[in-house]
Amino acid sequence: MSEAKPFCISKWEVWEAYKRVKANHGAAGVDEQSMEDFERDLKGNRYKIWNRMSSGRYFPPPVRTVKIPKANGGERKLGIPTVADRIAQQVVKSRLEPAVDPLFHPDSYGYRPGKSALDGVGQARQRCWRYDGIIDRDIKGFCDNIPNDRMLGAVKKHAKEQGMVLYIERWLKAPTQEEDGQLVPREKGTPQGGVISPLLANLFLHYGFDRWMAKTYPQLPFARFADDASVHCRTEGEAPEVRAAIAARMRECGWELHPEKTKIVYGKEDDRRGAYPNEKFDFLGYTFRPRRSKSRKGKYCINFSPAVSDKAVKAIRAEIGSWDLHVRSDKRIEDRSRMFNPIIRGWLQYYGGFYRSALYPPMKQLDRALARWAERKYKKVRGHLRRATHWVARISRRDPKLWAHWQMGVRRGSLAGAV
Repeated sequence: MSEAKPFCISKWEVWEAYKRVKANHGAAGVDEQSMEDFERDLKGNRYKIWNRMSSGRYFPPPVRTVKIPKANGGERKLGIPTVADRIAQQVVKSRLEPAVDPLFHPDSYGYRPGKSALDGVGQARQRCWRYDGIIDRDIKGFCDNIPNDRMLGAVKKHAKEQGMVLYIERWLKAPTQEEDGQLVPREKGTPQGGVISPLLANLFLHYGFDRWMAKTYPQLPFARFADDASVHCRTEGEAPEVRAAIAARMRECGWELHPEKTKIVYGKEDDRRGAYPNEKFDFLGYTFRPRRSKSRKGKYCINFSPAVSDKAVKAIRAEIGSWDLHVRSDKRIEDRSRMFNPIIRGWLQYYGGFYRSALYPPMKQLDRALARWAERKYKKVRGHLRRATHWVARISRRDPKLWAHWQMGVRRGSLAGAV
């Protein structure tokens, strides 16, 4: 370490950070430099990042704002750093994460090594069977309202090197550039879209919610993924008191519970009687509600379980519709499957984790689209949708691995055959 290079950052760290950022893809930032552009002078660009970070002269550029439509009609703002800035953030994240992640609560599942959203869904599922009341908690404008001074206080508590604190402070203060080019100063919050933002959010929620819950209500389990959480109460009557305490705690942290998305839910099953205003809730793309299922003894019963949410199904249907499968009749069915199977596998892997049969309806829609494609492509079924449907069914039985979703129907007969 020297006066010219007060921060000990190796070129190998920058190289490893570059590889991770490249693997995650991502759009260009305010400089409009894509990953391909960055790689045209890869050695020189990596050297610039290393030289500036190790000397303390790295200053992040503004973050490009992109508005993403929400399902409810609103908009979510994402902050897109430049490629170089994402690499710099990854360098610091790779140093800070090993220091703080082991301290996090075991029921914090968001953006953590070895944890996943499906782990959180599974944990919530088990607890819904044992607890009557559930608080479905959501924080309004979570990332945009993290107080910078408190965030830096948490960072300083765990960051062993001054350089990490310095750069995190600069990232927290970096302005945003709106779509019209206007620069907007940031006084609080960490932009959604930054490489280091999820880690900082988890660190703040560790102190703002997880540790507080463990101390205040040690008897009540919860599952949290970023700002989305389900808290399980022993009785229906206990839930309002806990909800009020959580709301007060969130205000102390500078947040507000979302008035529409935060609610008390009653986990109704066979042995729980009565009618209640809320008997279902959404968590991580799954809807938890009373469902008919078969017990280990072979008897049918009602239990509180998750399945792909209506919102997620609607998004899947919209995605399938956007493919316009019936239009490209010049393509072979094998060409179409190679194009779309990665997306379908992603749906099946995530939303098929629990109550997989709930995915049958949107997958049947996909088979109907394939039947319309076959009707346009082949003369022998042209103008006969029923024949085209049977043709797709025969293909699915003959080669069930051709389309990823066809393997869902192997035991019950082809999905295509049920169109």
